[in-house]
Amino acid sequence: MKALFVVYNQTHVEEVETIIARSGERGFTRWEDVQGAGSKGGEPHLGSHAWPGKNMASLMIVEDFHVDKILKELKELDRSAEMQGLRAFVWNIEDMI
Repeated sequence: MKALFVVYNQTHVEEVETIIARSGERGFTRWEDVQGAGSKGGEPHLGSHAWPGKNMASLMIVEDFHVDKILKELKELDRSAEMQGLRAFVWNIEDMI
C-alpha cells in the first residue's frame, strides 16, 4: 500500500477526484483552504488580495499497482494548467488497521 498526498489548486478538485475514482480507489481525506507557494514556480495561493487563489490537499491510501496510473493522470492535469500548481507525493505504508 502507498500513501498518496496531492496538493492542488481548488479549480482542480473535480478532476483530481475523478482521477482517483477511475483508479478504483474510493477512500480519501480532503483539506480545503490550504495555503502555500510551490518550489518550482507558479503563483502562490495564499487567499489574500495579492494572492487570492487557494489550494486543496487530498490524502489517500492506494494499492501499489494504482500509483503509476494515478501519477500519470495527475501529471497530465498539471501540464494542462502549470501555473495553477499540482504536486503529488508518495510514501510507503508500513501497517494499517
